[in-house]
Amino acid sequence: MNNFPPSMSQPQTTGRYLVLLEDDAMDAGMSAISNSTGVKDLAQSRDFADSAVTPQALGGTDGVVFNELGVAVITLHGDQIQSLNREAAHSPAIIAIEPERVVYAISEPSYGRGMRLFPTFQPTPSAQSAVNPSMDYLKGYRDAINQLVDHLLGGNPQNEVVVDGALPPTVLDPAFTWGLQYTGVNSSPYSGLGIRVAVLDTGFDLTHPDFEGRGVMSKSFIEGQEVQDGNGHGTHCIGTACGPQSPSTQPRYGVAYNAQIYAGKVLSDEGSGEDGGILAGIDWAIANGCRIISMSLGAPVQQGQSYSKVYERVGRRALRRNTLIIAAAGNDSWRSNNLIVPVSHPANCPSIMAVAALDSKLQIATFSNGGLNPRGGQIDIAAPGVDVYSAWPMPTRYNVISGTSMATPHVAGIAALMAEATEASGRDLWAELMLAAKRLPLSSRDVGSGLVQAPE
Repeated sequence: MNNFPPSMSQPQTTGRYLVLLEDDAMDAGMSAISNSTGVKDLAQSRDFADSAVTPQALGGTDGVVFNELGVAVITLHGDQIQSLNREAAHSPAIIAIEPERVVYAISEPSYGRGMRLFPTFQPTPSAQSAVNPSMDYLKGYRDAINQLVDHLLGGNPQNEVVVDGALPPTVLDPAFTWGLQYTGVNSSPYSGLGIRVAVLDTGFDLTHPDFEGRGVMSKSFIEGQEVQDGNGHGTHCIGTACGPQSPSTQPRYGVAYNAQIYAGKVLSDEGSGEDGGILAGIDWAIANGCRIISMSLGAPVQQGQSYSKVYERVGRRALRRNTLIIAAAGNDSWRSNNLIVPVSHPANCPSIMAVAALDSKLQIATFSNGGLNPRGGQIDIAAPGVDVYSAWPMPTRYNVISGTSMATPHVAGIAALMAEATEASGRDLWAELMLAAKRLPLSSRDVGSGLVQAPE
């Protein structure tokens, strides 16, 4: 049990509901919804251009059905909820009904300063006004050199992790971030060519000079806000997953520099969103052939709480459609105070790959959540997530931040490299990533199969 106020540990809901429909009985499920609740105005995602449900449709109709997912998001009141529950009890077309949650961009918590379990990410004043943010990154190189000297003079430094019988690579090449070097991206011959990667987040800075000419596909699922990123979180994640081979300023920070980017704004500039918008983004990505979906977002999960049946079925259906969903495990833990919190929603679903964060010593990040819940909620893989340098909205251009949010796009980008190298997709792509991961002398509860690795 944690010591946080209930408002911090309980997921917030919107008053709307998610209705999971049987795969081969969607029409019967929609009829059951209409007959039991009187809701007639059900929009369908397949009727929108590129299957991208508009924000106005998400918020302005009685409900929306996502055809790729077999999920409806509907507004219900009073007796309608009871009527639908009675219908679901004997209708094979309706599998589950769940309240719609509020979700957040997952960012590193600030312990002791009004901590929230899922704080909305806001750039710090220093990050916003930094003239040369890469100076912070250069400090990392200094520390890495110190580690190398310690190793040459006295063997394995204290707290340095041995990986598969060898020390982790020491950051010596200023042309690449430490994360790209530790995961083997810097020496991989693959670039994600021909692979579509969707990043569902706070949007993207479409004016960023490092991405000029990339032909980014973008959609906003947030009413009243364009894709243009007013937060920074989404731009940073897209930068890590799909940033350029040769950025305007070194080091290189992006993994799959030839992948086609699908930027879905499912979180507002304030860093929050709702299940309906997340599902709209997933539906859009699958309908447009994205092989990988990266989601650095979530909502809190309590110990002993099971995963969402709706999102688990969405994850399964995505895998069958050759799309792998990768999500951040969450940053609610405080390991220095012996507090480990379960993997967040929706990463806690067995059919969605959950990513933990590591630091440059290959230790588990103090904030990274753990696989505590026996009914789903495991960590699947780990990636660099502390002091990660990547793109940031102009004019700042670059920033260094931490979180499982930063680890997740490392895995997503490497998944694109793996998809190019092996032609694997869906469950096969998941298996390739797990098999290639470097084992770590840490609990699988914390790091799963180990450190993600790029194909050679």
